Amino acid sequence: MRLSVFASENTMKHYEDNFAHESLPPLDLQPEYIDAAQFQHPEMLNCVARLLDFHVKNGNGEAICLRTFEKNWTYDDLYKKANQIAHVLVEDLGLKSGNRVLIRSANNPMMVASWYAVLKAGGIVVATMPLLRSKELTTIIDCAEISHALCDVHLREEMDLVKSSFLLKTCFYDGTEKANSDLEDLAAGKPEIFTNFHSKADSIALIGFTSGTTGLPKMTAHYHKDILNICNAFPAYSLQPKPEDIFAGSPPLGFTFGLGGLVLFPMYFGASTFLMEKPSPDLLLKAIQEHKISICFTAPTAYRILTTKVADFDISSLRKCVSAGETLPLKVWEDWNNATGLKIIDGIGATEMLHIFISSNENNMKPGATGLAITGYEAKIIDKNGNKVNTNESGRLAVRGITGCKYLNRIEKQLEYVENGWNLTGDIFRQDEDGYFWFVARGDDMIISSGYNIAAIEVESVLLTHEDILECAVVGLADEERGMLVCAHIVLREKHKASEEMKKHIQQWFKEVAAPYKYPRVINFLDMLPKTETGKIQRFKLK
Repeated sequence: MRLSVFASENTMKHYEDNFAHESLPPLDLQPEYIDAAQFQHPEMLNCVARLLDFHVKNGNGEAICLRTFEKNWTYDDLYKKANQIAHVLVEDLGLKSGNRVLIRSANNPMMVASWYAVLKAGGIVVATMPLLRSKELTTIIDCAEISHALCDVHLREEMDLVKSSFLLKTCFYDGTEKANSDLEDLAAGKPEIFTNFHSKADSIALIGFTSGTTGLPKMTAHYHKDILNICNAFPAYSLQPKPEDIFAGSPPLGFTFGLGGLVLFPMYFGASTFLMEKPSPDLLLKAIQEHKISICFTAPTAYRILTTKVADFDISSLRKCVSAGETLPLKVWEDWNNATGLKIIDGIGATEMLHIFISSNENNMKPGATGLAITGYEAKIIDKNGNKVNTNESGRLAVRGITGCKYLNRIEKQLEYVENGWNLTGDIFRQDEDGYFWFVARGDDMIISSGYNIAAIEVESVLLTHEDILECAVVGLADEERGMLVCAHIVLREKHKASEEMKKHIQQWFKEVAAPYKYPRVINFLDMLPKTETGKIQRFKLK
């Protein structure tokens, strides 16, 4: 194993539209990478060839790939549909290689087909969550200069409200057997064979947006080889998938946690995945019982609820349970284990790292600990000066490995996240005498609620557009059920309007103008916010 910076020069031409590569941070600001033998790739690489085409060309096309309550798709079905959509992108929508393509959809087979089609056609995928509103979508489109969008017609309303000079073409799909929307109609007559774009191993394949505590959301880029590398890391370390496994879970495919767990990992190993557009605990348990799910990905909050319901379902098919998105409380682990006999595999990942880099497996698990650095990664705990701290002493988590942070057009944020070649996740951890990492706290104002990352500054920026709100400050409150709650401290322009009715009005209004999962579940009305002499809000007092 050796360390290297194996990214290509930013100015090297990868695509006809080279915006993304020209926006990468310079090499000396990128992290160092672990350059191990099992993570080597040829110079020319399109990850779809291994994830999808491979199975069809090796005689496994009739194996089931995608499952829902209504229908199943084989690998051959997905392969043909992705190829047809790729033809539509190039021939009808005028996609040029390197164009960014936004995908707006719930978890369904057409979203997966669209995801693969974009990469086949030489585009760069920007997958988003269905809960995002037009304002948030517009910000994403403007930041990434997105030219094309593929959108589920059921989510059309907010998409139609987007106003951006960058967005040139939007194509809608229905996702049902009706096939009466733009994309299905255009794809129906296209060839079922498509020659994949000849991308390079270090050509950018996807851009993930991650919330920051200040300013605009950050764009983090990942290469085609990064996508295959994470398939060789966490699942091999913790899950040992088999072709007969059926994956399922609740995270949206717009989250890299969901993308890996519900698309990349099962398909890399020739298994199948069960997709649900609205995966409530009851539906997830129903799927496990009726469709014999064997590997489940969800957040600690969901496991807490599942534990109270699991006795009413047959989950005997389940063999692996994965938790990420927020820290896994020991009590949740113990309650699930007592109810099911299964050990939840905890893990920490980051959009900047693409997926999980510290975790465990059933053989080396310490209940309550996040785990060890998995194959392909190494981690340490450092102080504010970058020095390694003593055993069991709390400090900043630093990690490096086969993936790393590459913010586009945000040099100041790159300098914050990457220090001396190491990625700093913003988490406070400690490492015990056996090398296990234990979560202590978040190192910033990020609120992690029910597995969603919510930046306080984003909630504040929405609240401040309300005509009755003069000032506000948002913090996270510890909560047993959700991990954390979004709490807004608000100063009204007319203080006499403070009431329970006003709280409910603000909450309902927020859900209508921004993603509902970000709304403040707790609102406190104050006469004034605590501030320093220079006018900076003293958030620690509000916490």
